[in-house]
Amino acid sequence: MRPTFCYIFCISGDIVYDFATSCNSLAYLALNLNKENPRKVVTMSKLNWSKILKSGQRIFIGSHAAVPTALIDDLIENAKHLHDIEIVQLMTLSDNKWALPEHQQLFKVNTFFIGGDNVRKAVNEGRADYTPCFISDIPNLFNNGILPLDAALIMVSPADQYGYHSMGVSVDVVAAAAKSANTVIAQVNEHMPVTFGQSFLHKNQIDYFWYHDQPLPELPPPDTVDNKIIERIGQYIALLVRDGCTLQIGLGRICAAALHYLGNHKDLGVHSELITDDIMNLMLQGVINNRKKTFHPNKIVTSFCMGSQALYDFVDRNPHVGFYPSEYVNSPTNIARNDNLIAINSAIEVDLTGQVVSDSIGHQFYSGIGGQVDFSRGASLSQGGKPVIALPSTTQDGKTSRIVPHIREGAGVVTSRGHVHYVVTEFGVASLRGKSIRERALELIRVAHPKFRQQLLQQVRQHYWVPHYQQLTPSDVPELGEIGFKKISFAGEEFDLRPLYPSDERRLQEFFYSHTKETLQLRYNAVPTQMSREKSCTLVSIDQSVDLALCIVRQKGSAAKIMAVGRYYYIESHNSCEVAFVTREHYQGQGMASLLLQEMIRIARLRGLDSMQAVVLVNNKPMLNVFEKSGFVRQASDEPGEVMLKLELKQNQTQQESPS
Repeated sequence: MRPTFCYIFCISGDIVYDFATSCNSLAYLALNLNKENPRKVVTMSKLNWSKILKSGQRIFIGSHAAVPTALIDDLIENAKHLHDIEIVQLMTLSDNKWALPEHQQLFKVNTFFIGGDNVRKAVNEGRADYTPCFISDIPNLFNNGILPLDAALIMVSPADQYGYHSMGVSVDVVAAAAKSANTVIAQVNEHMPVTFGQSFLHKNQIDYFWYHDQPLPELPPPDTVDNKIIERIGQYIALLVRDGCTLQIGLGRICAAALHYLGNHKDLGVHSELITDDIMNLMLQGVINNRKKTFHPNKIVTSFCMGSQALYDFVDRNPHVGFYPSEYVNSPTNIARNDNLIAINSAIEVDLTGQVVSDSIGHQFYSGIGGQVDFSRGASLSQGGKPVIALPSTTQDGKTSRIVPHIREGAGVVTSRGHVHYVVTEFGVASLRGKSIRERALELIRVAHPKFRQQLLQQVRQHYWVPHYQQLTPSDVPELGEIGFKKISFAGEEFDLRPLYPSDERRLQEFFYSHTKETLQLRYNAVPTQMSREKSCTLVSIDQSVDLALCIVRQKGSAAKIMAVGRYYYIESHNSCEVAFVTREHYQGQGMASLLLQEMIRIARLRGLDSMQAVVLVNNKPMLNVFEKSGFVRQASDEPGEVMLKLELKQNQTQQESPS
């Protein structure tokens, strides 16, 4: 191989030192000298790290896919007489070999985010430190002298004709480190994309230049193929995203699955600390076009990207993607300036009050706070925003629930119970905003794995969070489809048709007390005056695998209001059921009862019932019309003023299946 050279320039006073060493990279000198104050260029045969750094100093190394690996390798190889240098870092897409035991006399790692096996092992063996901090606040640690930096080792693109280097694929906290460090040492890499936004450093802001070309490390896409649990979680998340929303997305399989199910959405935007190949693909498809963004419209806003070479080529000189520092991108105030901001992040476990653990497994630290709290807070302040936490209901082996009565010993809360609006598992979406502890517990038990639900209820009762009369019964209705509910519309409004949940107890009370005396008389043939909490609990805790209780709910964000309820009670002796309905007055006559009845007929047939029956007051003509239009036939009744109706399911099924 033909030997090439790399150069290091040290700007010190009036002198520019050019250190030339042999390396396998394209070497060149690109320095515009100040004509008014010309510098002398002194060439040295070898870089002397002992003169650049001193033992005991604190240095920062570049983040994510912009780790100056060649520069650090040279430091490790030539760090004679240096020791106890503290390395401050975020996640780095590299082997992190500086965290290996053989380098512990030279380096002590202090990381804001634990990524990579070497760093994770060093932290959990006590050879490295983990400093929990919001990404939005890390720059303040540098700027305010809480963690003053003696040096920053970063990677940049070659300078343009104006003398500016781009920080490329990782601006995040690198920008703050480069501006606050006493000495900046840059690996200049031809492969580093030039990104726009606030991603540039002028050559005069850099003290040493190391020219060394190397491909950026790539991050393979997470494998979601044939993983039904991850795919189902992605489907539920996609249901929370409406056309025109702006997205923040985390890293990992769940977030990737969510993006895969957004292919039919329109006019999405992105304001996210991270962008990946999946974001790129949705932008190339036209799904993400940023037209509806209210902050930086028509542009993706991010602070770093990790993925394939195709992604790095995509962001190179792309005017539609802006890279900005973490204190800007992750500022909850700036995040909230995006209307309808959907923040999607994952977790390790969630307790029944909504506390989120995402950086530790018990006493073992695993990752970091990252931007989860920044974006959860920003999304909660956004007009129409939704902070979403998503996780599988169990550990990978299925033996441990990740919805827990209390966080395990040693684990730390990253996102508080006050920040969380939605928790998503493969069993559905738990809506927590505005919910009491009792309601939260019931919502989260509903989306826990069925084999742990009874245990969770028993444990939560010990603290009196849930009353003794609250029963746990099967609340899923598989016949409603894979996602467990249906989207419907009436008069231009969207509603959910779904089962009544145990957490609907208070909503059912409100529904009851909204009725007029006339509605109550027609429904109950009396005017009941009270719907106690205990009675309401009984009505929402039916066994949906035997009986059936469906409702039509207007769901606007975290606000839910019941508009209609339809029930049937199974009569085992006749393999039949008795049906009843009630609809909120404003929506009577718009077809809600008919739609509920058709669903119940369909489900009753799937369950193999022989017939359905109903008892309606003779003067309730609208309800009689609903039943008779659906094929119910009047029967003889022993009670004056009442009409008995019956639908033969087997006979009707035979007639439907027979050829005309």
